[in-house]
Amino acid sequence: MPQLIFIVIGFGSLAVGSMLGYLARQSIARRQIGSIEEKITTMMESAKTEAKDIVFHAKDRAVKFLEEAKREEKERMVQLARQAERVSRKEEILDKKGEIFEKEKIDLVRKIEEVRRIKAELAKMHEDEKKVLETMAKMSEQEAKNNLLESIKKDYSEEIIKTIKKLEQEKVDTIEKRAFDIMTLSIQRYARSNVADIMTSIVSIPSDELKGRIIGREGRNIKALERATGVEIIVDETPGAITISGFDPIRREIARFTIEKLIKDGRIQPAKIEEKVEESRKEIKQKIQEMGEAAVFETGIIGFPAQIVHLLGRLYFRTSYGQNVLLHSIEAAHLAGMLARELGANVEIAKKGALLHDIGKAVDHEIEGTHVELGRRILEKYGIEQGVVRAMESHHEDYPFSTPESYIVAAAEAVSAARPGARKDSLENYLKRLEELEKIANSFAGVEKSYAIQAGREIRIFVTPDKIDDLGAIKLAREIADRIQDELKYPGEIKVNVIRELRAVEYAK
Repeated sequence: MPQLIFIVIGFGSLAVGSMLGYLARQSIARRQIGSIEEKITTMMESAKTEAKDIVFHAKDRAVKFLEEAKREEKERMVQLARQAERVSRKEEILDKKGEIFEKEKIDLVRKIEEVRRIKAELAKMHEDEKKVLETMAKMSEQEAKNNLLESIKKDYSEEIIKTIKKLEQEKVDTIEKRAFDIMTLSIQRYARSNVADIMTSIVSIPSDELKGRIIGREGRNIKALERATGVEIIVDETPGAITISGFDPIRREIARFTIEKLIKDGRIQPAKIEEKVEESRKEIKQKIQEMGEAAVFETGIIGFPAQIVHLLGRLYFRTSYGQNVLLHSIEAAHLAGMLARELGANVEIAKKGALLHDIGKAVDHEIEGTHVELGRRILEKYGIEQGVVRAMESHHEDYPFSTPESYIVAAAEAVSAARPGARKDSLENYLKRLEELEKIANSFAGVEKSYAIQAGREIRIFVTPDKIDDLGAIKLAREIADRIQDELKYPGEIKVNVIRELRAVEYAK
């Protein structure tokens, strides 16, 4: 019984506690809900206040934007009004000018009609006068002219002929004096010294001991030099000098360069000689290019192909009657330019034609044909303009004079060549004889190269060993000698020296 009471009491306490807990939770929940509602109310009030501020600021900014837009619109309206006013004024001015133009046009048309009417009246009056005169003279206008001319011819024919002859003579005298003045002025303005090339070059030797080394044992070094360069090396009693003799300036220069290189190197023997000769040939080729470039620079001519410039440089090592061909061409170019300027011709074409008039001489040793014909072919091959070709082709009258510049080039060439001391005929004949000797020798099959030396008293011919044997070399020497006897005239005798050398070269690897 007591346990039941405890149980009942326990359940009752539990129920009361649960009830109290529930009431407590309800109270706490109501308080929390009240707090949340207050917060929500507060936030709502704050949001309303901020919304009012935003609306206020937005209205303020909208008012300002509206005022700014109205102000800009007002300014644009003012500008448009000004522009409209300017356009209106311009239209008024144009209308006034149009009215004036129409009035002037009407007035001009009226004046034209008046002039036409007056001209028609004058023509009618002239015809009437002619008819009256023809009626009075009983002859037509043409008959009157013929009678007048016949009368003048009878009365003044002798005086007319004398006057015409006098005018023609005065014209000829004036032209000749003008031509003389132009030529004299051109020659006076361009005065280059006369330089005649010689047939020898001198190389300075530091000591006589080097002379012996250049000669070599049994003369093998000097023979190798002469064979490789095609010149004659003269070692005489002249102290401190060796003389190089040869008609070809390029060969002399190669020999001079080679000897100077050998002296500087100190090793003088056949293999080294061949090496230095090859180096000298390359340097001479470079010098030829430089001389060509210097020539076009001096004459102020641009635009030539590199091949033409190189051929011009080769003319530095050519002579014509003792006159250096490149210097002669430069001189002729300057003279032609001055003559063309005085006469009103094309200065550039005249200068180019004069500078290139002897270009064929750069290759006439190697190719058959006159230097004029070779020059034309060279210029056409490298695209030189036809005006220049026509200007240069007539300087020896091989072709007709076709342009004013062709006359000028011929005159400039003649002035340069004919000045006292410019050329020597005997030297040119000597050079031609040496060239003919080499040309005859080179025309035979199997000949590698040939050199005319000893002032033309000897010709050395080097043959290809695999094409000509020893017996063939003897036969070739006889054939060349016979042909020289048949084709050339010369004093004394000429030694024909055919050289056949076989070299066997192999490399150990």
